[in-house]
Amino acid sequence: MKKHISKLAVLLVTLVSISSNLFAQLPDPGFEIDERTAIVITDPQNDFLSPDGVAWGVVGESVTENNTVANIETLFILAEKYNIKVFISPHYYYKHDHSWKFEGALELLMHNISMFDRGDQLSVEEFEGSGADFLERYKKYIEKDYVTVVGPHKVFGPEQNDLSLQLRKQKVDKIILAGMSGNLCVESHMRELLENGFEVSVVGDATASAILPGLDGNQAAQTNFRMISSHVYKTTELVAAFSESKLSLK
Repeated sequence: MKKHISKLAVLLVTLVSISSNLFAQLPDPGFEIDERTAIVITDPQNDFLSPDGVAWGVVGESVTENNTVANIETLFILAEKYNIKVFISPHYYYKHDHSWKFEGALELLMHNISMFDRGDQLSVEEFEGSGADFLERYKKYIEKDYVTVVGPHKVFGPEQNDLSLQLRKQKVDKIILAGMSGNLCVESHMRELLENGFEVSVVGDATASAILPGLDGNQAAQTNFRMISSHVYKTTELVAAFSESKLSLK
């Protein structure tokens, strides 16, 4: 019996070693920033990024650790400096969305805590400063003409909004992706954009995710960013990549 257990232990160690080596050998295709590149930011909104937001209790640790708020702001600054477009894919729930007859786990949670709620899609009444509103420090950038706010996505991915259309109409085919939350909306946007033929990189520390008992959304997101996208930047690396690009300063 002990002999069999010993053999099993050796086998498990061998499998772990093989898996680790394979991951270490995972290629990094790389990403070149050029005039066909845009930045896409998902959900830069109070409910995720403000300590007063309804989701702060589960995302705050990750937001703080990643320095997410400041890193997203750096992306806005880079875009303006190098004259490239930014597209915001926000998350809104209107009154009629609360009549849905079924939801997934996180959808149900968001509805239960009134996350991203807006009363009516034709009204901005009580929108200013609400959980659905953009983080105050980002508004001075979002109001500028290099930023496009597309229609809201409804679950996690951009399948139901006009993000891909707006990108194509601007002749963008390369995406630098960031925002909230990493393992949900960011990852879903990454997957859909890739399926639609865009080349996608992700700024890993300009995202954050929910951390719950036994569930580390940030770890899950960072793993899948590395396995799926063309490149995962740190914000400092991205700043250097822009400075080394052939883009002209504004």
